[in-house]
Amino acid sequence: MTTSKLPARPSLESLRKQAKKLARGIAAGDPGAIDQARAHLPKAKLPLSQRDAQLVLAREYGFPGWQDLVKEVKQRLGRGLEWALSEARRCIHNNDIEGLRQLLAEYPALLSWRADENEGGLLGMATKSYGDSFDPSREQIFTRAACAELLIDAGAVVAPSVCDGLIASRTKGLLDLFHRRGLLPQSLRFFAALGDVNGVRACLDANGDDLAVVNRAFMCACHLQHATAAALLLDRSITLDAELGRQIDGGPGRSAFVQCIMAESETLAFTNADPAGPWQAFVMRQVVRAVNDVDLASFVGGLRREAWMLGDAYVKFQVGMIERAVLRDRAAFITALLDLDPALLRSPVPPRSQAIEFAFVYAKSHLLPMLLRIWRLPDDLPHAAGNGDLTRVKSWFDAAGKPALGDPANHFPANSAFARRDLQWGEPTVQQVLDTAFAWAVLNNHFEVADFLLGHGADINTNWSSHEPASILHELVYFHKNYEAMQFLIDRGIDMTIVDYRWGGTAQGWAYHAAKDEKMAQWLGEAQQRREQASR
Repeated sequence: MTTSKLPARPSLESLRKQAKKLARGIAAGDPGAIDQARAHLPKAKLPLSQRDAQLVLAREYGFPGWQDLVKEVKQRLGRGLEWALSEARRCIHNNDIEGLRQLLAEYPALLSWRADENEGGLLGMATKSYGDSFDPSREQIFTRAACAELLIDAGAVVAPSVCDGLIASRTKGLLDLFHRRGLLPQSLRFFAALGDVNGVRACLDANGDDLAVVNRAFMCACHLQHATAAALLLDRSITLDAELGRQIDGGPGRSAFVQCIMAESETLAFTNADPAGPWQAFVMRQVVRAVNDVDLASFVGGLRREAWMLGDAYVKFQVGMIERAVLRDRAAFITALLDLDPALLRSPVPPRSQAIEFAFVYAKSHLLPMLLRIWRLPDDLPHAAGNGDLTRVKSWFDAAGKPALGDPANHFPANSAFARRDLQWGEPTVQQVLDTAFAWAVLNNHFEVADFLLGHGADINTNWSSHEPASILHELVYFHKNYEAMQFLIDRGIDMTIVDYRWGGTAQGWAYHAAKDEKMAQWLGEAQQRREQASR
């Protein structure tokens, strides 16, 4: 029996991935993987559990057990703070309270670690929400409250960004926890977010003459659905701004205005909206709602009535409206906005935007001609692949067929802060560029380009996804329901047992539980069964 040689500086994450790959291979009936398992665990029942797959891998490297392998890896790496941070992230993601407790005892520096002064450290990781968490069940799924409480008990530094994040994601349970522990700022905005009417009154009595501060607190109260506190704050805003009172009293009325702002709390999310006050927030919500509801007349009418939204101060919002229109495939709304001659068209330098990225990721590349009136199509491999430009794709490879990309940092996703954060891929590599290009080609049904990339180094089993590590098949199941593209991947051997980062679910599981499409889930299950039968 031969053993593999452990690298001089091994990676625990890489070893865990190897064990997962081994388990998936055995489950899929891969003869090589099965032989590997039998060589080290001849009596084990197949398929293997993750624990047994780790045991097989440990013995493959010449160690009696997984913990022995882990111990050796730690010794080689010196168990520095960087390793501890990686382990802490894993513990928080897995909600491993005991593992996190042990790490904090061994590495107390973790409690004060922050990547930069605006970053929330481990407490920020535990409290960060994957999405809006106003619903308690979503907060339980999207955050790690038990880890957060452990970190607080251990004395973790509470950065201002952590408290701000609780308001933004509407994590009421965590807000209450921080409030009980005396960790929230004693400011008007946080009293409003808590719905603490007495605290709001006390702040207004002590220092309630700053209109911007009062307006911001009003929006927080509405965001967290505290109507009484919101009404109290709105009255003060109107006292300080008579024009606001005339606009509201001559329109919906104060009570209806508060209810509308509360009901539309999430409408402006991801639109770069930065309203100057409550009235601006109200009309901006109406315009964005018109995009969501496919109400072109209200969209155009609202922009004409409140033409300030087309001005220089709101260029970012104009970009946000276009991005929202791309996501929802609203070509007519992009055309209508540009026909109104927004300041965006006169910007000497086009503002940063994800509009073109969205067009490729969400298979809306037919909108590109409108977007290219404003932004230039990036000249890199992923954009050429997503655009189906096989000639340009081939130009990124040398005569021997090897990638000739230059610095991978000049290609997507390395040059996108959003993508780097979501994919968790680390430093830019050529493989990341190849895999992203392949994914974009598949999503946009450019299968000739996708086949070329597969033949030139792209990994069909990449964990690329638009939000968090998963697989291209997961992406197609949830966002696209594109059977043709799914069949393309299945025909070319994609591993259908890959699980996503957050939920640990396969693409078939996503079809059942996320897309709620039993027909698709059955279709995927049958495809997996045919593959298993063919491999016997």
